[in-house]
Amino acid sequence: MTHFPAKMLVMLGLFAALIGCALAPEKTTEVELSQQQTPPNIVWIISDDQAYSDFGFMGHDLVRTPHLDKLASESALFPNGYVPSSLCRASLATLITGKYAFDHGICFNDPPDGIPHSETFRFLQAQKPMPMELQAAGYRSMQTGKFWEGVYTNGGFTDGMTMGTRHGDAGLRIGRKTMEPIDAFLSDVGDDPFFIWFAPYLPHAPFDAVEAYKEPFRGKGLGRREIGYYANISWLDDTVGQLMDLLEKNGQEDNTVIMFVVDNGWLPNRDGESFRDLQGRNLRFDARSKQSPYEGGVRTPIFVRWPGRIKPGRHDDLVSSIDFFPTTMALAGLPAAEGLPGRNLRPFLEHRASLPPRTVFGEIYYHTSLELDNPTVNMTHRWARRDDWKLILNDHDQGRPELYNLALDPDEKRDLAADPDHADKLTSLRDEIQAWWPN
Repeated sequence: MTHFPAKMLVMLGLFAALIGCALAPEKTTEVELSQQQTPPNIVWIISDDQAYSDFGFMGHDLVRTPHLDKLASESALFPNGYVPSSLCRASLATLITGKYAFDHGICFNDPPDGIPHSETFRFLQAQKPMPMELQAAGYRSMQTGKFWEGVYTNGGFTDGMTMGTRHGDAGLRIGRKTMEPIDAFLSDVGDDPFFIWFAPYLPHAPFDAVEAYKEPFRGKGLGRREIGYYANISWLDDTVGQLMDLLEKNGQEDNTVIMFVVDNGWLPNRDGESFRDLQGRNLRFDARSKQSPYEGGVRTPIFVRWPGRIKPGRHDDLVSSIDFFPTTMALAGLPAAEGLPGRNLRPFLEHRASLPPRTVFGEIYYHTSLELDNPTVNMTHRWARRDDWKLILNDHDQGRPELYNLALDPDEKRDLAADPDHADKLTSLRDEIQAWWPN
């Protein structure tokens, strides 16, 4: 037997330990990552009433969005993003709560006739909004733009513009009238990390952009509403450029995460569709865009930009606005909030994990609530997409199904629900919706 000196044995043991550390798999948590660097600032840019196709980076041949195009080129871009509800108030509430509308309770824009708007603030007040969670990591947060839920503090924001009326009152001045509140906020936060809710009331009507925005679209056979809508998109894009200029002026651009989404789609020449619900009421929704379950209503590009940390690229994976809350928490280095159905995208964005296949879900509601505390009564449709397949259940029409293959039929013109070759696909997606929907 060979005998080694004690000193050599110690050295061999240290060498083995070093080799073991080098070969051990990396198990870095989000909290550990946050401790290795200054927490990033986080900005959500939320477009208002814009079709998923109406961006330069999505291939539109007329729309001009150079500032958004630049950000998208520097981001992880998901062209197959979705919002669960194509109604703005319900959609925004999902962003800030991380929950589906049936869970957070805001399943409408307006309450039933005779009920004050202020009586609906209780739904958000019963939640713990994402900005409130960020305060645990020392974040300041600024609300600007559209916000339906009363004074900005209801959303957990430390700073804000909206004081309590429908849509967002003074908050709607952001972008359309001024960027000064954001400039003042950035000048005041000092070294504190911050979160900004940037939801300018654009390209939403009124289509009152100045003539310089409208002129490039004249003489192209477009209607007045189309010209106004496209002009407002250009106006939105310029506000994004102004926002980025303010971040750069304050030395905050490099360590700021930009997350982009649209609250719901909108088509300039949309046609309405009327129907009678199960109670015999004559109701209406926008057949293919806002307040509908079709791609023109619920699909949105989503992108996430973080210079030096997130590699730019295009990803066809299905993602949802319900992922914004858990992803933001992870970016801030905070533990995941309990009971949220969305995915934390940070490991994928930083190339530490893949995204498993998933089904994304959604629910559509009447603009004006029929019963405040009964989401099922307010619901018109439920829908799900898995891979290239999408199922829509028309709950206002006894659950009548519509089935589409989006790879072959992106405009949802050929309903395959009655095709026996796809009966298994319809059944499996219907079962998934029923399992997702609360019973």
